[in-house]
Amino acid sequence: MKLREIAYSRSGDKGDISNICVFAYEDIHWETIRSEVTVDRVRDTFGDLVKGDIVRYELPGTKGLNFVMTQALAGGVSRSLRADPHGKSYQSLILDMEISSSV
Repeated sequence: MKLREIAYSRSGDKGDISNICVFAYEDIHWETIRSEVTVDRVRDTFGDLVKGDIVRYELPGTKGLNFVMTQALAGGVSRSLRADPHGKSYQSLILDMEISSSV
């Protein structure tokens, strides 16, 4: 199933850094998200869009994960020629990730 079936996301940016948070809709899905949405899986999902490091932070109190991705916006808003220089569409891309059903 797609991650979007059990989670929602938010994204932001600063310069050439994209920040994406993924939150479980329900507490029961937290462990599935925690175990399956890894840095390696995120790197595979984003491919060449992210040239730098990806760091994952767990936010257990909110049942969420925060991914900070460097060199992810082709230079940032004022330098990028991308149609989405803020990386707002990244939150949809991460939710397209296939995960095992936890229901």
